[in-house]
Amino acid sequence: MVELLPSILSADFARLADEVAAAERGGGTVIHVDVMDGHFVPNITLGPPVVKSLRKHTRLPLDCHLMIENPDEFIPAFAEAGANWISVHYEACRHLHRTLQLIAQHGMQPAVVINPATPVDLLIPVLGMVHHVLVMSVNPGFGGQEFIPYSLNKIRRLKELRQQMGLSFRIEVDGGVAHETIAMVVEAGAELLVAGNAVFGAGRAEHDARSLLEAARQAAEVAV
Repeated sequence: MVELLPSILSADFARLADEVAAAERGGGTVIHVDVMDGHFVPNITLGPPVVKSLRKHTRLPLDCHLMIENPDEFIPAFAEAGANWISVHYEACRHLHRTLQLIAQHGMQPAVVINPATPVDLLIPVLGMVHHVLVMSVNPGFGGQEFIPYSLNKIRRLKELRQQMGLSFRIEVDGGVAHETIAMVVEAGAELLVAGNAVFGAGRAEHDARSLLEAARQAAEVAV
């Protein structure tokens, strides 16, 4: 089943609770939170205090994507703040297996992320540990970038590996997901669809979330 994960990176932070509520009414089932430290990626966004505040205003799972160095240091704080899913970058973790274990030990769903230049097969040793794999279809750091087409091959490869290995991890995609690209990523095999600008950019989150989700569901029916 495809799901829409509105990314608050593109929301109006002065009206964050209202924006999230509108996206939820439009069919969003998980709220995606982009965490950037200005070191691993060239931008700074938000951290556990915002997650804690957001937790009070939504019952939806909070999917925290840690684009940060030394993620192990911050995993307990995100757990305490109310995060449900934590994804860490393959490229940022010296001891990825241990980091994923740490996330699970704090009661959250662990996930791994790969940048556009990182081959999917490097993840094979940890695929059995994760709730989902997040394929970055833009270079991380900023919202509103164009979708990188060869990301589709990585999604297809993950789907193939999942079947070959008899696993059940889900496939998430983040970056450039919009009306023009959503059918392609669904047909390739993505199920968790992160969209920021396409949901919040025009100031009509409920309408645009519903429209994106409908397009994704139509594509999923064709792909079956």
